[in-house]
Amino acid sequence: MLNALQVFTTVIVGLMVGVEFSVAFVMNRIFNALPEDSDQLARAHGGRMLGALMPFWYIGSLILSAVWAIAGWDHPGAGLVVIAAALLIASVIMSLLLLVPINNQGKTWTPENRPADWKEQMNRWDRYHYVRVAIIVAAFAFLVTALV
Repeated sequence: MLNALQVFTTVIVGLMVGVEFSVAFVMNRIFNALPEDSDQLARAHGGRMLGALMPFWYIGSLILSAVWAIAGWDHPGAGLVVIAAALLIASVIMSLLLLVPINNQGKTWTPENRPADWKEQMNRWDRYHYVRVAIIVAAFAFLVTALV
C-alpha cells in the first residue's frame, strides 16, 4: 500500500510541476507575444481557470506528501519526504501571500478596467512564480529521490 501511495504522490506532484513549469516557460511567453489586448485577456482567463484548480492540486499534493511521510516514517527516505512536504508548505504560503492576491485582481481585468500598471503587476507575478516553480521542482526531486 505504501508503494502505491509513493508512486501516486510522486505522479500527482510531478504533473503539478509540469503544469506550473509550462505556465512559467511556455504559456506566458506565448501570451506575451500575442497582439494588443490578447496577452492580458489570456492571462485573465488562465488566472480564472488555473486559479480554480491549483489550490486543490497544491493542498492535495501537500496532504499526500504528509501522509507518505507519516506512513513511511520508519522507511528509508522519510526525511526526504519531510523536506519535500516542507517545500510544498512554503509554496502554498508563498502562493497565498504573494501570487493569489495578484491573480485575484488580474483575473477580473478586461482591456476596459485594467490598471495602468497591469504589465508591471504581471511581471511581478511572473517573478514570484519562477521562485515557486523552483521550490516545487525541488520538492518533486526530493520525492523522486525518496523512491530510490
